[in-house]
This record gives sequence, structure tokens and C-alpha cells, in this order.
Amino acid sequence: MVRSSSLSLEQIADPDNLAAALDRAARGSRSSDAVARYRANASTELTQLRRELLSGNPRVGAVTRFQIFDPKPRLVQAPVFRERVLQHALMAHVGPVLDRTLVADTFACRVGKGTLAAVRRAQHHSRRFPWFGQLDIRQYFASIDHEVLLGQLGRLFRDPRVRMLLERIVRAGSTTSRGLPIGSLCSQHFANFHLNGLDRGVLQRSPARALVRYMDDLVCWGATRGEVEQALAVAHQVVTETLHLEFRDRPAINRVAHGLSFCGFRIWPGILRALPRRRRRFIAGRHKWEQRYARGEIDGRQLQRAYDSVAGILAQVDGLAWRRRQLELSPPPPACDEA
Repeated sequence: MVRSSSLSLEQIADPDNLAAALDRAARGSRSSDAVARYRANASTELTQLRRELLSGNPRVGAVTRFQIFDPKPRLVQAPVFRERVLQHALMAHVGPVLDRTLVADTFACRVGKGTLAAVRRAQHHSRRFPWFGQLDIRQYFASIDHEVLLGQLGRLFRDPRVRMLLERIVRAGSTTSRGLPIGSLCSQHFANFHLNGLDRGVLQRSPARALVRYMDDLVCWGATRGEVEQALAVAHQVVTETLHLEFRDRPAINRVAHGLSFCGFRIWPGILRALPRRRRRFIAGRHKWEQRYARGEIDGRQLQRAYDSVAGILAQVDGLAWRRRQLELSPPPPACDEA
């Protein structure tokens, strides 16, 4: 049981914390106009942000909206840069508290974890147990119940001003009592933390032998089909009765020998393959950089570095024959003198 945190609003609004948050928020986007304008006036902007935080009335909810297709259409609502700085300052202190509540085999939004680690752990469990069950939650981010999430957060933080700040961020931009925006740092961490009770329920109240979760995609393993069925029954109870969510499809139960699709990979005990959408990313990445090379926008050395980056998409899978076949079907351009 994790004790409630004594985190105060003064720690979040500390000038050093805000300055560090600005640096983290600007990584990878220093060339954007919004970031450049903020950094040019950083002292005034951070002083204003500190004042707003300590008054309990920070400006939240301003976002940039755009749609992505990965692999299905999703509406991304990215906070404006000013709010990104605020969220980085908040999560510098709130993030570690949330992380300490999570079970070891939860892999999203955690330092040293990530997609590939989740896949490797899933393959490890598939070597140990013959049956698995898998579930996914319907429209997860859009369906998160604010009251349930705020109740979970409220049990972790004592300072009522911190709880009020968390509530402002959770409710920002929503006209209902449900949903977190995709594209927000806080949303990612809150959504990952929100299913911690599901992880613990499956591990502590069912005969499941192991579990791996990446955000709302959860897999559990058992020695028999019956063990997996009992684990999924517990999961259904937690998801529907405690979290007020729904499964997207009927949970799958199968033998590990038949393969498991998880996080863009197809997993067997001794083999790891890329799913078609990951292969399409590899092909699209190759074509993008080869076209830039053909137009003279990059030289041979830059093309080679781009190849290294694209190869990383499939670097961990057992797919050498497929990659060779792709090179036969679509040979790379002739190397220039610099390559």
C-alpha cells in the first residue's frame, strides 16, 4: 500500500522546477515559433505561471487539435506550449508518486519500460504458461470517468490545493464528466495509473500466473484455460463495476502456441514477428527517405543514417528473409560517393 504524498503546491511552483519543466517541454520542438516566443520571454512567463499556480487558478484547456491515423483515426488534442510547461512541472513530482503504485509488469509511460520491453516480457510469460487471455477497453481515453479517476488521485495526495490542481487538469476542455484528451502528458500518466486497480485485481483475486499491460491492452497467463477464464471474470468485474468502462470486444482466450498479437507484434514462445502495420511503417519510412535522396534534399550519408533509423522499426523481430525480399522488390538507390 502506497502512502499518500505530502507534495505541496509550493514544490510544483518552485522556480527551479518550472525552469527544468521548460527545458523538458521544449525538447524536440525548439525551432517552433511558439516555443521560441516563450523562451525569449521565459523569465516573465515562468513568473506568471508560478503566480497562477500559487493562486490556484492556472490557465488550462487551450489545445491544438489534429487527427492521426495509427492505425485508426484518433483526435489528438495537444496542449499549447504554456500548458505543456505546466504539465511537465506537475508531473515531475506527481509522476513518481503514480509510478510507485504500479505493478512491475505495467509498461506504458514509465522510465526503462516501453513497448519493446512489454513485448519481450509477454514473450517471456508465453514461454512459461500455455494459456493466455487478452482484453482491450472500448474508447478508453474518451470513456474515463472523472469522478473515479479523481477519487483515485485524491487518495494519493494530501494537499487540497494539489488535488484542486489535478481536478482542473482532468476536467479541462471537457463538457462531460468523462474523457481525457489524447496528446497530453498528464492524460497519458493518469490513464496508465487509472487501470492499476485492474492489474492488482487480476493478480491478487484470480489464479492468473502473470500479467502484462501496455496502457489499456492487457494480457494475462495461466496454466489452464479455467485459470484464464477466472482472471478475465475478475477483470470484467473491475472494469465494469469499479471503473465504469466497457470491453471493446469479447476478451480472447487461446493457447500461446497459436500466437499472441500485442503492441504491433505477433508473439510466439520462440518467435517474434512484426504485424502488417509495423511492416507498412518500415516500407513507408524507406520510401520517404529514398524520395528525398532522389530529389537531392539529402546526401548519401544522411540517407544511410535514415536507413538505420527505419531499420529500428523491425530490428528486434525475426524477419530477415522478409527484409531481404523487400530489398529485392524495391532496391535502394545507387550509393553516391559520400555514402
